[in-house]
Amino acid sequence: MIGKLGGHDDTIVAIATAPGIGAIAVIRLSGKEAITITDKLFPAKDLCAQPGHTLHFGVLSLNGQMIDEVVVSLYRAPRSYTGEEVVEISCHGSPYIQQQIIDACIACGARLARPGEFTQRAFLNGKLDLTQAESVADLIASNTAASHQTALQQMRGGFSRELQALREQLIKFSALIELELDFSQEDVEFADRTALYELVNTALAEVEQLIRSFRVGNVIKNGVNTAIIGRPNAGKSTLLNTLLNENRAIVSDIAGTTRDTIEEVLNIGGILFRLIDTAGIRESTDAIESIGVQKSLEKMREAGIVIYLFDVSEMSADEVMAQAADFQGSYLLVGNKVDVIGEAAARVKFSSIPGVIFISAKDHVGDLKEQLVQQVTGGVVNTENTIITNARHYAALQEVFAALGDVKRGMDGGLPGDLLALDIRRSLHFLADIAGEVTNEDRLDYIFSKFCIGK
Repeated sequence: MIGKLGGHDDTIVAIATAPGIGAIAVIRLSGKEAITITDKLFPAKDLCAQPGHTLHFGVLSLNGQMIDEVVVSLYRAPRSYTGEEVVEISCHGSPYIQQQIIDACIACGARLARPGEFTQRAFLNGKLDLTQAESVADLIASNTAASHQTALQQMRGGFSRELQALREQLIKFSALIELELDFSQEDVEFADRTALYELVNTALAEVEQLIRSFRVGNVIKNGVNTAIIGRPNAGKSTLLNTLLNENRAIVSDIAGTTRDTIEEVLNIGGILFRLIDTAGIRESTDAIESIGVQKSLEKMREAGIVIYLFDVSEMSADEVMAQAADFQGSYLLVGNKVDVIGEAAARVKFSSIPGVIFISAKDHVGDLKEQLVQQVTGGVVNTENTIITNARHYAALQEVFAALGDVKRGMDGGLPGDLLALDIRRSLHFLADIAGEVTNEDRLDYIFSKFCIGK
């Protein structure tokens, strides 16, 4: 278990708002001297005598030299974000003024905060568990409705509550089984094996669902690389332009126009698709085009999903299937230029290939958008449910699942209580690891180093 780690008793300061020029900026201090330090710079009022959750307007100055007119917000421990004394100074948004205020705070005894140190202190002081603390960074980085809602759900403790409920039940059974070991000579059972078996089955189902959700969660958090692959003049650049609703790629009737990959990001249904328009795949004696083809094949292998675009008026079903046989992973077969031969004729021509999407890349791509979201999420994304987006949580849950599976197999095989207890403790260890109850300072520093400075 982790208690309060050392090296966090001083007072820190940092800019809490985005860098650059703005109407206002917020400078945040946290630590036992936060109010005392600010009071030295704020002659208008005795801040040390003021209650928490109050605002104070006045001039900030150092050695009689005015810095800015500011509003000072006071938050008394433990009723603050970090659980410590916290001050937020709202000043004018000049980068020069911001730096002057930070320098003045440092001159009076504060030090510059490390990345994520405010949230790290909130964790160490029990204001957040580690899953909630990590979701703060995800919330700040969220750039779609889905990523925002998923991070918000975790920050409000949805994932933590699920883990806590499971841990409490396992702890109860673990204690009873270990109690049996103290009475091993009497051959008694305190733990109801039937109830434990049911709990393990339920827990396995819940953990498996969380593990499966990582596929969607990873897409929500990081987006998905989507390579548009096909022969020259299949309409790849036209499709990219239509999806983006702008003329991003050069379109012409000359085969081999696209020589290099073009990448753009598109939000479809709350999922970020990093669309990659590639050079047409064909044999070529042109050295530059050949390099482009090789880059296309590389992007295809790296992509999370491949859109294979083909001209329905030129290719046959056998040719499309021969090409699809080379794809690995997730892909969509998309027949373009149905406006040339008609959609009905295209469906007949390619009836032997299930799941083909027919479009006209110039103006009709709605079905493709829907299928892209379906392909990567498997259906509607319900952000009210717990969705795993963190690779660390995913790895720990796999360990929990393995340990619970060993408990179940042990019960099926009639293992004695001491061996069952070992596997239960192993599952409890990894559940505690997710919440940050079993960790060390180096690991915490690594996790919080990925945060922005003022958070």
